[in-house]
Parts: sequence; structure tokens; C-alpha cells
Amino acid sequence: MNVQLFIPCFIDQLYPATAFNMIKVLEKTGCSITYNAKQTCCGQPAFNAGFWDEARSVCMKFVADFKGNDYIVVPSSSCAGFVRNYYFKLLENSSVHNEVKELSKRIFEFSEFMVNILQIENVGAKLNGKATYHDSCSALRECKINKEPRRLLSHVKELELIEMNDTNTCCGFGGSFAVKFEPISIGMAEQKVENALATNADYLISTDHSCLMHLDGYIKNKGYKLKTLHIADVLASGW
Repeated sequence: MNVQLFIPCFIDQLYPATAFNMIKVLEKTGCSITYNAKQTCCGQPAFNAGFWDEARSVCMKFVADFKGNDYIVVPSSSCAGFVRNYYFKLLENSSVHNEVKELSKRIFEFSEFMVNILQIENVGAKLNGKATYHDSCSALRECKINKEPRRLLSHVKELELIEMNDTNTCCGFGGSFAVKFEPISIGMAEQKVENALATNADYLISTDHSCLMHLDGYIKNKGYKLKTLHIADVLASGW
């Protein structure tokens, strides 16, 4: 199967290893990977900040960069959810209206692509320890992802998955929300991390590095030993 990769801005700049780990896992399943080096942003930051005209220009470029019929896989439900749910609003009745309709059917977050499209749950990963999982808002509410990451993690050898309380509660990041409403954001991160620590987990795992980046900042500030991991990094471990 031919797969196009979309690598979000913050993963490209801050967590490139996760992108390579996703490629590692996809290639193990037999996928042929294509990466368009001209790709940039999906347009979500500008859209969320209220700059819709600027976002529209970025979205038009995204549509042009990902022409074709191949599946598009992204290690971020936030970006996948934005393309899937908001491109219609920005590009309605535009010259690419029909392309947007098709694009929304081709883009998938990594874990949902593995389980729902490739129908593969066990890639032979191994990670010793206890883990708890955080449902990002975009995964749970915009992409309807819940069981897929858990099914993948259930097959990781030597990994014990423990559900924390309020797993579907927001971590407090929310992009610019964390900047505009810092005290509230930190309070939400505290609640999420305390729930994770209560499970005695070694690892806090999610589909979204945006959430993990926010939570990891709080964890390190407090000096906790809890480690954050993207699900692609987990599935690429131990083999």
C-alpha cells in the first residue's frame, strides 16, 4: 500500500524521532512511504488564532501538496481532525471543494490507520513497564479515536496498561489556550498528571505530542519520574 506522510510542524521541529519511528512501523507492515518535502503546515494554528484568510492560503497549499488517491497518515489527531473537519468550512464553494471532500476521506491519524485500514494490531513491539493512556481532545472528539490506541498497546509485550481516572478530560494545552489562560492550563495539567501518577505508571502515552509536550513540561517542573511517549515511539520499540 502506498502511503503519503504528513509530518506536523512541532513534530518536524521538536520530535523528529517520532516521525522516523512511524515510518519504521509502517514499513514493517509493508507500506511504501512517500514524503513530499514541500509540505508545510495544515493551517490549524492560524485558523485557531482567528486568521482565517491566512489559514485558507495554507490549506490551499496542503490540498495541492497532497493530490492523488493515496492514504495520508499523520502522527497527530489534532492535524488529522482539522483537515477532516474544518477544511470544508474554510474552502466551501472554492475551486478545490471536491478535492477537499476526497482529502477528508484519505487522511488518518497513525493509530486509526493501523487498526482500521491496515487492520494490524501487533507489530512485535516490546516495552517493559506500566503505562497509562491519555485521550487527546482532538482524537476523542474530532477523530472519534478511543479503542484503536488501546488495542495497539495491548499487544506490546511486557507493557501493562492501566486506565487512569478522567482519561478523557482535557490536559489543558489547547494550543494558544495554554498561553492566553496559563493558570487554568497549568491547573488542568496538574489534574491530568496527578491522575496518571495515581496509577503508578512509568509511561504516559498518547497519540498527540502537543498534549505530551504540555504535560511533560509540568512533569519536569515538578521533578516527577513519569515519562511521556508518543504511541509511534512505543510501537517502534523492542525490535
